[in-house]
Amino acid sequence: MTPYDKREGKIWYNNDLVDWNDVKLHVLSHGLHYASCVFEGLRVYDGEIFKLEEHTERLFHSAKRMDIKIPYSEEEINKATKKIVSVQNVQNGYVRPFAWRGSEMMAVSAQKTKIHVAITTWEWGTYFDPKLKTEGIKLNISKWRRPAPNTIPWDTKASGLYMICTLSKHEAERDGYTDSLMLDHEGNIAEATGANIFFKDKNGELHTPIPDSFLDGITRRTVIEIAKSKNIKVNERKISPKELPSFVGCFLTGTAAEVTPVSKIIEQNYKVCNLILDLSDSYEKLVRKKRAA
Repeated sequence: MTPYDKREGKIWYNNDLVDWNDVKLHVLSHGLHYASCVFEGLRVYDGEIFKLEEHTERLFHSAKRMDIKIPYSEEEINKATKKIVSVQNVQNGYVRPFAWRGSEMMAVSAQKTKIHVAITTWEWGTYFDPKLKTEGIKLNISKWRRPAPNTIPWDTKASGLYMICTLSKHEAERDGYTDSLMLDHEGNIAEATGANIFFKDKNGELHTPIPDSFLDGITRRTVIEIAKSKNIKVNERKISPKELPSFVGCFLTGTAAEVTPVSKIIEQNYKVCNLILDLSDSYEKLVRKKRAA
C-alpha cells in the first residue's frame, strides 16, 4: 500500500488546492502535541458522498465542544468536500475533513493559535477483509474503557479519544482478533474501536448500547432506521458483558465498517444470520441508491 504522504493529487488545505506532497504541518503544531484536532470520516459511493451534511454538522459540533472555531461555514465545507472529491475523481472511497490548532502557541493554552482545515480523499475499499462480510470478524475485550462523560468531551470525533482505540486494536490484532470490544466506565458494553455494536436476541430483536459515553454513529442511526422500517424492534439500553451468551447474533456499524457481522467475542460464538445479512444488503442499497435508480 502506498504510504499516505506519498500519494498523488490535491488536498483542500485552508481554502486552496495544494499538491498532495506539498502540504506541510509544523512539528510544533498544537494539534500534534495536545490532540487539539477534530475530524470526520465520510464514504463516497459511485461518486456521491453519503450523508455529507450530517457529517459536516458533526464536525462543527465537535469543534465547538473542543473550543475550536472553524473559519468557514458548514456550507463552505460542504462545497469544498464536493470539490476535492471531484478533483480527485474518487468514485468509491473515503473522505477525511479535519481541523486543528497551529503552531502560534506551545503550551496547554491555545487561544491565539490559527485554526487550520484540510480535506483529503482517496479510493478505499472495505475496512475489514471483504470475506469477513459473510464470515464475521472476531473481537476480544479491551482492558481500556471509554472514559466517563464528565472527564472528556465524549460526544466528539476528536483525536485524543482514539488513543486507547489504537492501543486496543493493536493488542487485539497481536492476539489473532480482528478488533476489540470496549466497555464503558461502568463496565457495560460500549463499542468497538471505531464502530458501534448491535446484538440480536433469540426473538429477532436488536439490542445496542445507549451512546452516553461514546459517539452516536451516523451509520448507527441509519441502521436503526432501516431496522425499524422492517418492523425489527431495536432496544437501546445498557448491556452487561454477562449478557453476551444470551445473544445469537452480533454486528458492527460505522462509516468505515459499514455493516460488518461479528462471529466471535472471546469464546462466545455468533451466527452470521439472515437478519444481519439483510440489514447489510439494505444499507448497501441505500448508499448506492443513485446507481440503483
